[in-house]
Amino acid sequence: MKKILTISLIFSLIVITSFIKNSTKKIDEELFSLKENISELNLELNNVKLEFDYLSSPEKLISYQNLYFENKLTQKSINEIEIIDLTKEKILTNNVKIIDSEK
Repeated sequence: MKKILTISLIFSLIVITSFIKNSTKKIDEELFSLKENISELNLELNNVKLEFDYLSSPEKLISYQNLYFENKLTQKSINEIEIIDLTKEKILTNNVKIIDSEK
C-alpha cells in the first residue's frame, strides 16, 4: 500500500509540474509579445513626438525653409494645388476641392 501511495504521489507531482511549466511558458510567450508591441508603440510615439516638436509651429517651418532651402520654396494658393492620380496608365490631375466647415 505504501508503495502505491508513493508512486501515485510521484506521478501526481510530475503531472502538476508539467501543467505549471506549460502555463508559465504560455505566460512568457504572451509577455514577450506584449513587450514587442510596447516597443513598437514606443518607437512610433517617439517618431510622432519628434515630428510634433520640430514641425509644430509655422515659425519653425519658416526657419527651416530659410535654413535649408533658402529661396527655393514658394507659397501657393490652395486653388493651385492639384491631386495627382497614378492608379491608371495615364497621369490625371484634379484640383483640390475646398469644403467650408462653417456653413
